[in-house]
Amino acid sequence: MTSERSDKKVSIKALIKGLTMLGVLALSVYLVRYAGLSDALDTKWIDDHVTSRGMTGVMLYIGIAAFFSAIGFPRQLICFMGGYAYGFALGALLGTIGTGLGCAFAFTYARLVGRSFIQSKFGARIQKVDDFLSRSPFNMALTIRFFPLGSNVITNLLAGVTSIPAIPFILGSTIGYLPQNIVFALFGSGVNVSSTMQMVMAVILFVLSTLLGFKIYQKYRNQAEAVVE
Repeated sequence: MTSERSDKKVSIKALIKGLTMLGVLALSVYLVRYAGLSDALDTKWIDDHVTSRGMTGVMLYIGIAAFFSAIGFPRQLICFMGGYAYGFALGALLGTIGTGLGCAFAFTYARLVGRSFIQSKFGARIQKVDDFLSRSPFNMALTIRFFPLGSNVITNLLAGVTSIPAIPFILGSTIGYLPQNIVFALFGSGVNVSSTMQMVMAVILFVLSTLLGFKIYQKYRNQAEAVVE
């Protein structure tokens, strides 16, 4: 019973966190337009330096997304900008590739370079992450990305110093990023075309994806507990 209550609190916290981020983005856009600063939303800079450069621009965006994702910049904002610049579908795809690479960079850094520092800083939390992920690295990584728990970059770093294999964790994380990346890219593309309906759809999809992630998380957690028992 206590575990169920704790899960519900985490679910509500995840919903509030994501909806707050969407709300702040929507409010920012509204205030900029209301203040007559709509030129600040123009994509001219992106068109000149990224979009108009074709594949070079695509690689530039992916590189920027990977770098900032690896150091802890919210991946939701990265995909919001991807949707704003490239439209919904391509923005979501490129944002997911970039954030997946960011996950790989942080994981690899922790495993090859920062192991002693991370172990000294996070201590017992590493063992908890190892216990959770080691049961099925791909499925567990997928689960915690569908239903985000804690900090993305800290999860990547902690996973890097555990015993789990890299490829299942990184692949599971990248696929698990996709639902929320789609939501924020859709939201960003709605801003670009001034579509309130697209932004409303993004909010609805965010709520549905978070609830789905919560159900998947409960399923795997219950299975893990049954094995232990």
